[in-house]
Amino acid sequence: MGKVRERKETGKLYLDFMCEGLRCREQTALPDTPANRKKCEALLQKVEAKILLGEFDYAEFFPGSKNLKKLAKAGALSGTGRASNVMAYPDQETDQSPLFPDFADLWLEENKIQWRASHLRNVESILESSLKPAFKNKRLTEITKANILAARNKLASRKGRAGNIQMAPKTINSHMAILRMILTEGAERFDFANPYRNIKPLKLKKVNIEPFSLDEVERITKYVRKDYQNYYLVRFYTGMRTGEIDGLKWEHVDFEKREILVRETLINGKTEYTKTDGSQREIPMFGPVYDALKAQHEATGKLSKFVFCNRLGEPLDHNNMTKRVWYPLLQALNLKKRRPYQTRHTAATLLLASGENPEWVARVLGHSSTEMLFKVYSRFIPNVTRMDGSAFERLIQNRVTANQEVDDETE
Repeated sequence: MGKVRERKETGKLYLDFMCEGLRCREQTALPDTPANRKKCEALLQKVEAKILLGEFDYAEFFPGSKNLKKLAKAGALSGTGRASNVMAYPDQETDQSPLFPDFADLWLEENKIQWRASHLRNVESILESSLKPAFKNKRLTEITKANILAARNKLASRKGRAGNIQMAPKTINSHMAILRMILTEGAERFDFANPYRNIKPLKLKKVNIEPFSLDEVERITKYVRKDYQNYYLVRFYTGMRTGEIDGLKWEHVDFEKREILVRETLINGKTEYTKTDGSQREIPMFGPVYDALKAQHEATGKLSKFVFCNRLGEPLDHNNMTKRVWYPLLQALNLKKRRPYQTRHTAATLLLASGENPEWVARVLGHSSTEMLFKVYSRFIPNVTRMDGSAFERLIQNRVTANQEVDDETE
């Protein structure tokens, strides 16, 4: 007697029954719920009744099933697709699953419509450089857990970016995540046990942040080239990501409400939707940000749709600017070499150190929750009181006032 079972890897129901001595399993797209089980059991009863009466037409019930080929090869099908009495070999199955590279291409084609262009490029790169070469001669059903672990170990021996000796665990995990999704989809379609089971992601090192102090921020914004002064003022006091500030357009700067509307990000010279839905946000123009953007509007407002641009009105080349402006400036000021992304960490730590509510800070930075804030910036959170930016605003204004008093005394 047949059974309705649940496939552990997918949580979907399938029919498991005998047809003329051959064990047949037919996958459904139904999750395991009481209602769905009743549907499947009713179908199974109908199938077994037809088999018992000798009236079962496999192709009628399960068109396109791979079991049709298995039954035909065993001689268990007539020309109409109806089962007949034959000698069967229950453990023999013909592997009809595709080669991994072929299925990976199909999976990519089916899923790319839902991805940003930058994510699509990343997935394509992972497939071509890592996954397809690792499993180029294997069918989906031939891939074992040992093969997967071997491929991961091989990735760990590859040279990483930015001069790192080995590929970072975070990068390896991103490669393996793509492999897991492909194998999970393949297991569901071709009815085999997913080999990507009980494989945990590699542990990641704790994020090491090196924010600038307020004194250092003031030195940097004072001595940086004048044509980049507004740019770095906005970076330091808003915490915008590199792609967000480089892709900022004037249409998303609301001087009346004193807000920056984060709606796009710049990737490879083109603006795209932000990193996540949570990245879509409004940032108040803290401290000197309003004046900096007003001054920038005088400089580039008529030249380009981008707030910060080159002489041709095109977006800034981040890599070029980092090498020619950012690092030389830090060296000239005898400051430790740090990536420009530390400006975002600096804004986060200043906001938190001033006493702003972490939930409000998370929204300003574009985080979906405070989890990352407490994980990365815990030592900078002295209390939980306000949630409107007033504390940070007072911190900056007090600093500006103090500097003006010092300047007045020296004159």
